[in-house]
Amino acid sequence: MSFTTIEQATPRLTRSILAVPGSTPALFEKAARSAADVIFLDLEDAVAPDDKEQARRNVIGALNDIDWGGRIMSLRINGLDTHYMYRDVVDVVESCPRLDMLLIPKVGVPADVYAVDMLVTQIEQAKNREKKLGLEILIETALGLANVEAIAQSSRRLEAMCFGAGDFAASTRARTPAIGGLNPDFGVLSDPDPEGQRHFYQGDLWHAAQTRMLVACRAYGLRPIDGPFGDFRDGEGFLAAARRAVVLGFEGKWAIHPSQIEPANRIFSPSAEDVDKARRIVAAMAQAAREGKGAVQIDGRLVDIANIRMAQNLLQKADAIAAFSKALAG
Repeated sequence: MSFTTIEQATPRLTRSILAVPGSTPALFEKAARSAADVIFLDLEDAVAPDDKEQARRNVIGALNDIDWGGRIMSLRINGLDTHYMYRDVVDVVESCPRLDMLLIPKVGVPADVYAVDMLVTQIEQAKNREKKLGLEILIETALGLANVEAIAQSSRRLEAMCFGAGDFAASTRARTPAIGGLNPDFGVLSDPDPEGQRHFYQGDLWHAAQTRMLVACRAYGLRPIDGPFGDFRDGEGFLAAARRAVVLGFEGKWAIHPSQIEPANRIFSPSAEDVDKARRIVAAMAQAAREGKGAVQIDGRLVDIANIRMAQNLLQKADAIAAFSKALAG
């Protein structure tokens, strides 16, 4: 490991992040009864300009009056380039001690995060707010991705980054048929085989951007989150996108429809087999340490300190899932 150590963000369970428009209060109670790990009440893209102020009032009432259980509550504010943003922050943060995080859209430079951090800090000090608010941001523009490493270091409040494929596609002029979906024209053509046949293999046009954001997150102690998959009727497409994200190392994925919550929770949860193996790795390494050994074999494979770190990470997530499930049931 490097001699440079990076402080990790506040640990939170974020397998599924349910988006709820602030302009549709009829959905609030349903969201509160869902199995989503995180709920973000949206004041930005899901709310028409004429409804912004009423949506803000709806959100304040919902955060103060509804029992949201033990889940994380987040608020997506309007962009820094709008005149709605400062009132989103001031009115909601001053009025809602239940709020856990602010989600900042379309972050392009570190100063965007700094500006919100400064405003939140002043509110906390003025109102003696006991709970320190966390920040998460959306990387969904070419400017944001170009500056993602610097943005990752912009604030001690920053906890997570989310990749937003829809606005990213608009920013980069990418051609995509649906938000978060793939394009059948994006792929590679193989060389001819002995019979002269060539085969086309579809590729993932989001992979490079997702990987760059993920590496910035992991380098600087943040949680990487995958954004929305727009066609909620395409369950197989959502599952495939979630599986690609979890394999890369993402912590969770947005759900824009309740039907996406269960598959997100399932995909981003360790399996019972993985948990059992992780416990055996930890136990075996503890025994090896007592015997002065640096590595052991489990199931015919060498296990060393890197494996124990991965096992410990997995067990921490399994414990958080168990605690959240117990809280929902109780």
